[in-house]
Amino acid sequence: MNNDFKGVIFDFNGTLFWDSEKHLEAWRDYSARLREIPFSDEEMYKYMFGRTNEDIIAYALSKKPDKDLVKKLAEEKEALYRDMCRKDFENTHLADGAIEYFEYLLKNGIKIAIATMSEKPNVDFYIEQFNLLKWFKKENIIYSDGTVNGKPAPDIFIKAAKSLNLEPCECIIYEDALSGLVAAKASGAGKVVAVTSMHDKNYYEQLDCVDEIISDFTQLCKSEV
Repeated sequence: MNNDFKGVIFDFNGTLFWDSEKHLEAWRDYSARLREIPFSDEEMYKYMFGRTNEDIIAYALSKKPDKDLVKKLAEEKEALYRDMCRKDFENTHLADGAIEYFEYLLKNGIKIAIATMSEKPNVDFYIEQFNLLKWFKKENIIYSDGTVNGKPAPDIFIKAAKSLNLEPCECIIYEDALSGLVAAKASGAGKVVAVTSMHDKNYYEQLDCVDEIISDFTQLCKSEV
């Protein structure tokens, strides 16, 4: 860990928990209900990851949706997603090396936070499923609560840094999705690291918003512990 950095902020879905395929499957089903044809892979990578449920539904409907409809569809979709996670017990775990990296950071006095566009029911599920409060203070788990714009707006990363009493420039941000990487760079992060859970290294090498690329967190533990 470079001594210039005092904090680390992690995106969650696709970064700490590699669940992107489950979200893709759930949104394929719901987008087909909303507009008769499912999202293409390109649409989902561009308009889904890092966005709020309201943003996604608005894109599918091509108009601002009624809030009651957003709530209904989002609750149904997220319940389906959580059920998929519970049934796929073998693959419902934190990314390789993540726990060791948390412990390394905390041991060395580095503050850590999560910045996810997931909403509270999913965040509560993650906290219980992965015992996140063992490493993260609850006030440092920042999620979509209706007060922040979805990525690629930088709001959630700025809020996460503030929860650590730090500026974004004092933090490293780990992300996997394009919208999140753009948001991380726009926040003024000291360093933006891409995690190759969704795409290969070549994809991320073409992005100006990425400073470093990792395949998982084990390489950090080996090089820094």
